[in-house]
Amino acid sequence: MKPTMWKNYWATLLCSLFALVLVSCGSGDEAGSESMISGESNKTWTTSKEVNAAGGKEKLSEEEKAQSLQFYADGRFAMGGGSALETGTWSFDPAAKRLSLQFADQNVIENFDVLKLTDDEMRLKAEDGFEMLLEAE
Repeated sequence: MKPTMWKNYWATLLCSLFALVLVSCGSGDEAGSESMISGESNKTWTTSKEVNAAGGKEKLSEEEKAQSLQFYADGRFAMGGGSALETGTWSFDPAAKRLSLQFADQNVIENFDVLKLTDDEMRLKAEDGFEMLLEAE
């Protein structure tokens, strides 16, 4: 083989290996797992950003900034801030990337598509297209 052929061969081989590493290390499943939502026993989340269905950023009120959402590993949640507190149960379907909140003593279930879930950040999309970016405390 000529020296230029060896260079082409090695360049092709290295590019192929690099592409393989990128694909295998990529974060294809951004939905995460239940333990990322609740931690070992519980985890508290606060809203850091909201986006309306048209894609416009919504300004958070002081009341919204003070609210928190606490998920417990046993499937319960508590949401509130100030004097208001709502509780219920939650479930997460990792295959469908869907988070459901069933409010206690109410016939209300809120469903969210989980767009992103890491240990520190959760991005949810409501059925009306409204998106929330939550950060773990």
